[in-house]
Amino acid sequence: MKLDRFLRLSIGLFVTLVVVVAIAVMLFVTESALNVWDRLVQGPRILLYGYVSVMIALVLAAIWLIFRLAVKRKTTANDEVARPLRRSDIESRLLAAEKSGVDISDAQAELQELASRQESGSVHLCFFGEISTGKSSLIKALIPSADLAINPVGGSTVDIRHYRWRNENGAEILLTDVPGTGGLDGDLDEMALREAQRAQLVLLVCDGDLTRNESRAVTWLLALGKPLILVMNKSDRYNREEQAILLERLLDHLDNLGGESARDQVVAVSAGGEVDIIEKRADGGEASIRSQRPADIGVLVVAINRLLEREAESLDIKRDRAVFHLAADKLAQAEGEYRTQRAQQIIRNSTRKAVVGALAAVSPGTDILVQGYIGTTMTRELCRLFGAVPRDLDIEEFLSLSQSRAGKALPLGLAVAGNALKAFPGAGTVAGGLVHAVAYGLIFDALGRSLVMTLTKHGELNPGTAAKEFEDGISEHIEAGVRQVAKLALDQEKTSE
Repeated sequence: MKLDRFLRLSIGLFVTLVVVVAIAVMLFVTESALNVWDRLVQGPRILLYGYVSVMIALVLAAIWLIFRLAVKRKTTANDEVARPLRRSDIESRLLAAEKSGVDISDAQAELQELASRQESGSVHLCFFGEISTGKSSLIKALIPSADLAINPVGGSTVDIRHYRWRNENGAEILLTDVPGTGGLDGDLDEMALREAQRAQLVLLVCDGDLTRNESRAVTWLLALGKPLILVMNKSDRYNREEQAILLERLLDHLDNLGGESARDQVVAVSAGGEVDIIEKRADGGEASIRSQRPADIGVLVVAINRLLEREAESLDIKRDRAVFHLAADKLAQAEGEYRTQRAQQIIRNSTRKAVVGALAAVSPGTDILVQGYIGTTMTRELCRLFGAVPRDLDIEEFLSLSQSRAGKALPLGLAVAGNALKAFPGAGTVAGGLVHAVAYGLIFDALGRSLVMTLTKHGELNPGTAAKEFEDGISEHIEAGVRQVAKLALDQEKTSE
């Protein structure tokens, strides 16, 4: 109890002392401020205004510095407001990307193709679906004169083909046949998906209830925001009752997947084609005869015409938006490739500087990030490349955390460096300074690689996460860059001799 009382008395005395000191400081500051103010008021006006201006500037500078160091800034990507892409949006992004050195040819080609289709005024109708559902056969039924290669095995279409068709109103429609999805060649799937984005109207062809892949395709097509007709081909394999059940299922699928389609946008058709018929001969034997089966596509033609009439004013608008997103996707892919190449250059340059610094120092220490300027510069350049805007405190914390982890990995780096140098002919006896220089370079290279992984995954610099990923992947990263860094160090040593 006595001890408790002593602690309370001590705390009370400490609080009293703090209050007294605070009051004394306030009185001192107040007196000093009043004295300075009296002298300024009695002096020339220019001195008063100049003094006040300097004080205001110092306060603003302090606020700016605190904001820069302590306030976390959002990346550009997070500031973007979700809204439909416009031509001006994608063109401004293309201009900025081109100035940065990004290859924008693929994205530009999409806009040029869009301009060409806008000028022609034709409606592009894309037949989309899995292999063997009869897309080419349907086009053949609509345009009997079309030269199509139709194979009963399926997968006969390996490129994009356009066929001119005029409906009953005289409108010119380009029927687009694309490779069937779900095959072994993933490039053909990509080709079909991109052409579906370029078309004004998409017909998804199936031959029964939707498979899992077809459901995913419907979801993706609906997300494009353009008109969609779901066509169940080969309906002659089912009786009327079975057809009605399947059509109801397809309508339910559309409702469940978020589609707002009219009943006439789900149709059952038969593309016809050849069929084997077994006939009995007079002698009692049997013979196989190939007969032409008539097509039944009237409801499809009606559905196309009605949809074109209902969506006449919005067809081009929806198509244009889809193409803008396609161009944006291709630009994002090109930007990703550019960032990867540029990141490798930044890491390589920083690694070279680390090696040079280590060779010059001769006696390396256990702190791989002793060359703090190089690490800070590399981190800032990589963050800027990926659109991240970290605080200076974030960079300092990341390098500090990585420094402790790099020290633990130094023995591994030294061992790998020594073995790597011995693999180069003519290296002779490997000097200790060269081994340490390669170890420095390897860990700098690993640091850069882990930072790129973090920025790619998260889009921002989180010091703890980035340092953890550096620690987790350091062995793998060291092995990945060993030959390149060892060769760099050998070349640098020969140059300095």
